[in-house]
Amino acid sequence: MKTKPVATRILNALERHHPNPNTELHFRTPFELLVATVLSAQSSDERVNQVTPTLFAKFPDARAVARADTGELEGLIKSTGFFRQKAKALIGMSTALVEHHGGEVPADIEALTKLPGVGRKTANVVLGHALGVPGLPVDRHVLRVANRIGLAHSEEPAKVEQVLGALYPPPRWTQVSDLLILHGRRICRPTPKCEICNVRKDCDFFLSGGVVTRAGRAKRNRPTRPTSPGRPKR
Repeated sequence: MKTKPVATRILNALERHHPNPNTELHFRTPFELLVATVLSAQSSDERVNQVTPTLFAKFPDARAVARADTGELEGLIKSTGFFRQKAKALIGMSTALVEHHGGEVPADIEALTKLPGVGRKTANVVLGHALGVPGLPVDRHVLRVANRIGLAHSEEPAKVEQVLGALYPPPRWTQVSDLLILHGRRICRPTPKCEICNVRKDCDFFLSGGVVTRAGRAKRNRPTRPTSPGRPKR
């Protein structure tokens, strides 16, 4: 496990790669970011940013989305994928916001995660980027990069969130997530660009002789088991 000084050094190295990190989703209000984050599931931020201007011109707030015609809403978000499930989640989420929160997005993770279609990752994105509340979203990029570097050793988002939250102070949680996400998209990809990575000297994957298979999946080299005396090699 990395110590806090090493974890800070890693964060500083990541920041040299990705200065002024932020979410790549476009938004003007907490509600817009909430919607955009729901739409980003199994889609790219770029694709979501192409959809949301028209969407928000037609449905600018929770009350408008709660009253939306399902078919019309599906048509507007179709290109983000899984549009039927997402439309259902957006209408349910917006209805709950109107009924229980006056149409406003609550600045509380427990309240947010009770909304239809909103998990911890989405709630943390909105808290950290739109509501000024420390939040540490853990997506697939955070999982991959944190485990490769050795900041965490788990494939469970909740556990990784807990470990990273203990390594870094709350005011930096959102920055930590943004940096790991950007690093996962740009450098520490499924096929990593270790040769240009600032974190190499503190990265468990690189220091252990990590390699990438033909399928593009990164893996660590395992030491060869020594052959017992008197037994033929296999």
